[in-house]
Amino acid sequence: MSVVVAIVGRPNVGKSTLFNRLVGKRIALVDDTPGVTRDRRLARGRIGDLFFDVLDTAGYEDATDQSLEARMRLQTETAIAEADVILFMIDARAGVTPLDAHFARVLRKSGKDVHLIANKAEGRAADAGINDAYSLGFGEAIALSAEHGLGLADLYAIVADAVERADAAKSDPVPDEALPEVDIDIDGEIGEEEANRHWDPTKPLNVAIIGRPNTGKSTLVNRLVGEERVLTGPEAGITRDSILVPWEHQGRIINLVDTAGMRRKSRVQQKLERLAVSDSLRSLRYAEVVIVMLDATMPFEKQDLQLVDLVAREGRAVVIGLNKWDLIEEKQRVLAELKEACDRLLPQLSGVPMVTFSGLKGLNIDRLMKAVLDAERVWNIRISTAKLNRWLDDMAAAHAPPATSGRRLKLRYVTQVKARPPTFALFTSRPDAFPAAYRRYLINGLRTSFGLGGTPIRLLFRGGENPFANKGKKR
Repeated sequence: MSVVVAIVGRPNVGKSTLFNRLVGKRIALVDDTPGVTRDRRLARGRIGDLFFDVLDTAGYEDATDQSLEARMRLQTETAIAEADVILFMIDARAGVTPLDAHFARVLRKSGKDVHLIANKAEGRAADAGINDAYSLGFGEAIALSAEHGLGLADLYAIVADAVERADAAKSDPVPDEALPEVDIDIDGEIGEEEANRHWDPTKPLNVAIIGRPNTGKSTLVNRLVGEERVLTGPEAGITRDSILVPWEHQGRIINLVDTAGMRRKSRVQQKLERLAVSDSLRSLRYAEVVIVMLDATMPFEKQDLQLVDLVAREGRAVVIGLNKWDLIEEKQRVLAELKEACDRLLPQLSGVPMVTFSGLKGLNIDRLMKAVLDAERVWNIRISTAKLNRWLDDMAAAHAPPATSGRRLKLRYVTQVKARPPTFALFTSRPDAFPAAYRRYLINGLRTSFGLGGTPIRLLFRGGENPFANKGKKR
């Protein structure tokens, strides 16, 4: 079992900067604005030859009502309960504040292994704050600069001691109950027909959940994992960082990625929101299947359509999730209208799976996950060259390629060159001369004939002769 190190403290003391330093990547949003981090985020950290799990947390606020700050505090308290080692961070230049003192009392009651970290300790301006830190009751503070990487040797000693204790605990005859290890693998090609021999449907699946603000993305994540893992509430734009939440579904690890709501580009004005949107876009490239969340009470707005098109252009499998279905009264009529609108507004993804559900009430959640797994299977599909060329003959017989410049275009042969998403190479007499309408005709034919509804399809036109034309003939 890996040691879990939680970084805690009041807002804007540099917790996410240290988190990024330990992880070795800028995966947590960092800004001068207090309260950027709102959810707890877990990642693999490293100092030298030591590996451990590190938890970034929201800035601790002394709030106990139903406000956003109070819900953030509960997330931090959950992180404290999960941690083996706690790094209690203060701002050395600001010195000890009343909120630091209050948080110190909370940590003493937790009974956890707490170590005081005085961040921003570079320069003489921090000396007074470091000396003042003794008043918090955790002994001498470790002087550290998360931004410049100073003081990591002292952190190494703290974590090494925790790892040594954890290793000693492994000799206990009572086995620890460890969570399944998350193995992220989003690379690779596919192999045999109908199911890639390199595709293992038992390996972890990466699923990103995107959508406009306040469509219920975080509520869905919490419903799936069965706990308040990420912050939710009536306020729009609560989620800022993209949070990965491993979850076991039917014996398989699903890496759920909750993302910040994405508004139209023209409305994104603040730097912090731009950072959050950029983080969400990076999550698309990480994902294999993307659930595009729509609000069933106001679906298919312009931003919804742009998000679906973005996912298709990134080549990810798509599932449209219509949340808040419990608020719809005339369900049959509305569903028929939504299906018609989906086919009309998203012709580039004809047949995309669309599931109505309620994350708040738990309605149709199983149907949503079935659609996700089906979309993954289609995304990994491989079709034999023989079947594809019989299909191509039928398509050409039904509608022959048009003539351009007085010359008939010829279809020679087609083969699948890769999957994830399904990608086909069509060899023709003049690849640059094919009109867009005939390209759409062929792509729609692939969807209909081989059950590729909803997944992005790449159709590449190539020049050259059919390499199978003379196969078997004597020379």
